[in-house]
Amino acid sequence: MVSRTQRTPFAEWWWTVDRLTLFAIGALMLAGVVLSLAASPPVASRLGLDPFYFVDRHILFLIPTVIVLIGVSFLNPQQIRRVSLAIFIVSLILVALTPMFGAEIKGAKRWLIIFGVNIQPSEFLKPAFVILVAWLFGESSKRPDMPANLISLVLLLTVVTLLVIQPDFGQTMLVVMVWSALFFMAGMRVIWVFGIAGIAAAGLTVAYYTVPHVAARIQKFMNPTSGDTYNIDIATESFMRGGWFGTGPGEGTIKRLLPESHTDFVFAVAGEEFGVALCLALAALFCFIVVRSLLRAMRNDDAFTRFAAAGLTMLFATQSAINMAVNLRLIPAKGMTLPFISYGGSSMISLAYAMGMLLALTREQPRAAMLPQPMLEPEAAGSH
Repeated sequence: MVSRTQRTPFAEWWWTVDRLTLFAIGALMLAGVVLSLAASPPVASRLGLDPFYFVDRHILFLIPTVIVLIGVSFLNPQQIRRVSLAIFIVSLILVALTPMFGAEIKGAKRWLIIFGVNIQPSEFLKPAFVILVAWLFGESSKRPDMPANLISLVLLLTVVTLLVIQPDFGQTMLVVMVWSALFFMAGMRVIWVFGIAGIAAAGLTVAYYTVPHVAARIQKFMNPTSGDTYNIDIATESFMRGGWFGTGPGEGTIKRLLPESHTDFVFAVAGEEFGVALCLALAALFCFIVVRSLLRAMRNDDAFTRFAAAGLTMLFATQSAINMAVNLRLIPAKGMTLPFISYGGSSMISLAYAMGMLLALTREQPRAAMLPQPMLEPEAAGSH
């Protein structure tokens, strides 16, 4: 047990960090291991691998994930900005190189092989981008003469352009939504609202008529009979078979038919084997983290901290909502992982980086710092 009287860095961190959010993230990681055991063996068997290949790697990824989560949560806001700037520059360069040197998977180049390890640079670009934009909007509130809106828009267009080239429209949509939310928080004018909405609509229209797989996904969502909807049909059937309390751990059969049951459709596996009850519990856990983090962010007086914490929370919330909505056939299919539950090293470590910064930014101020400073005696004041 850590005593409040201790003055060590760990003791200070323990009594100021949001422990409930930390425990909730830990619960998601534990759920990810359990669902990896349920969802990944059939996929590994189909690929001719050891049945527990993905389970072992998922647990292995948890080691750097926990280290990054805890380590980053010790940083102060200035250190967060510096680290994020470095990660943003490196990630931006890697994202720009991905279309030229990346491995093509399902018509897209989103992965780079670096020292034998598959890395998706865009995963690390997102949280770093949020921090930089939050810093710009925070500085704009202090220095109105600073062209923060223009700089943030240039950053957005740069990131979006590189993501569209891959192409990765799911990540593009996520980045645009979070940037728009932060821009709204910063007090954008009404004309910007219509302008952003018009640009987004124009971009979606262009993508629909120029990118075949985007058009196919939208058409299949609007009219299931217009094409192959195998994955979504199987995912929907998983929830129907599972009912309220599921078929039992390891008893699911639909997962043997889902090619991406351990990544994009792990939520459907949870629905079949553990039922709607567990799915609602997971959704409640995500909601708890989001609501609690937003409330703590809004209580902070520093503009940068408020924007950054809110932006990271919205990034986490939007990605979670998109994955669950796809599994429930509420929106067209997107290649989006479920935070800390889906298999994927880049996704887990980048989310740990994002949530570590969120924990750091929402830490309580030391009690002594919040007490009023003692006033000088008149004699002492006059002697200086």
